[in-house]
Amino acid sequence: MKIYTTDPLFPWDRLDDAPELRTLIEFFSLLPDGPLLEALGHQRGKGRDEYPVRTLWFCVLLQPVLRHPTLELTLAELRRNAELRRLGGMESEAQVPKAWNISRFMRRLGEEPFRTLLHEVFASLARTLAAREPSLGVHVAGDSTHLAARRARRRAPSSLPAPDGGHKQYADAEGHVTHVFEWFGYKLHLLCDTKHEVVLAYHITPASTADNTQVMTLVEQAQAVLPPDRLETLAYDKAADDGGVHAALRTAGIRPVIQQRTMWKGERERVLEGAGIGNVVYDEAGTVYCYDMTQDPPVRHAMAYIGHEPARGTLKYRCPARHQNRRCPCAGRCNAGKTYGMTVRVKQDLDLRRFPPIPRATKQFERRYKGRTACERVNGRLKVFWGVDDGNVAGGEAFFAHVGLVMVAHIGLATLLAQAPRREPGTWGRMRLRDIARRAHPK
Repeated sequence: MKIYTTDPLFPWDRLDDAPELRTLIEFFSLLPDGPLLEALGHQRGKGRDEYPVRTLWFCVLLQPVLRHPTLELTLAELRRNAELRRLGGMESEAQVPKAWNISRFMRRLGEEPFRTLLHEVFASLARTLAAREPSLGVHVAGDSTHLAARRARRRAPSSLPAPDGGHKQYADAEGHVTHVFEWFGYKLHLLCDTKHEVVLAYHITPASTADNTQVMTLVEQAQAVLPPDRLETLAYDKAADDGGVHAALRTAGIRPVIQQRTMWKGERERVLEGAGIGNVVYDEAGTVYCYDMTQDPPVRHAMAYIGHEPARGTLKYRCPARHQNRRCPCAGRCNAGKTYGMTVRVKQDLDLRRFPPIPRATKQFERRYKGRTACERVNGRLKVFWGVDDGNVAGGEAFFAHVGLVMVAHIGLATLLAQAPRREPGTWGRMRLRDIARRAHPK
């Protein structure tokens, strides 16, 4: 991978389409997979060991790292590439596992406690990255994506949820449904860093599961891998616009950046009781307005947002005319001789959905909400680069293991990108390491 000093910390576009052998060696050497492999080996006991656990682990993880669309291509590559085969502990072509050996191993990997240990491999790498890079996990965004799946042919007892049917509606600006997308399988819920586009938490549910029920599960996972009080804002689409979500985020000290659901029917605004001279209102998005009562009909102006007052639990607004240094015919009535102008404090407890710490009608909200597109780009990489949406994986255990392996490939390659030496643009020599790479390679 040729990475330059001008590239971002995680330059995803610099990943090689076909990783070199050296890259694969570095990737597998950094994985904290000891507890998982030890548990798998203990479970096997003194049974047949034609294909060691480490060899099977190497094969199943090699598929997403090499970006092979099918397992058969990975096994064929191992049979003809002696150097790659030896990297996985296979000295001869006969030692390459068969497809049914891999399928059996995948089902085992999706069972407990191995599924939890697989997730811990991902969490451990994410925890290490967060400890080395102070900006990772400050501003995050959440999203879900559809994953196609198939039922297992034989209905064996399972503790995992079965796949089901899901649908998503797309509406225009007026709220009319334009089209509906339907699929059978699961949902993959993600929490990503908006700056570096690195996944910090993931969770799999049946396709029919509502997004708002999984937000705090993702937040708790992210907080477990991030240093205390690192997470500041969470961006999400209107699927997470739920009173319980807003209350939980407030308790956790996280500022929500969540798009508003349209729920008012034929109602444009409501009066803010006890504010101004009875001329202060707010709309469904929580934007506060004041009316110029001297006009006929009265003219509405958006009040100037001054800031959030956490100690009081209020949002502070000011007379827009005084804030913009312009004349307002109603200033004498509203401001009552105050040089600073009329101020309004809106209690957030009035409606946490409508009055978040970062109001929706602010540039800060727009800037943070744009970070949600990081999740969409991550979803694209997971599907296009690493094949998380395979569609041919049958059975819950194999499916959960497949997704877990893709997430390990994602976070492992992110670690390699952060640690990689950097070239000066326009030169072929003089490489240097970024701060995070120096911390990852102590002297």
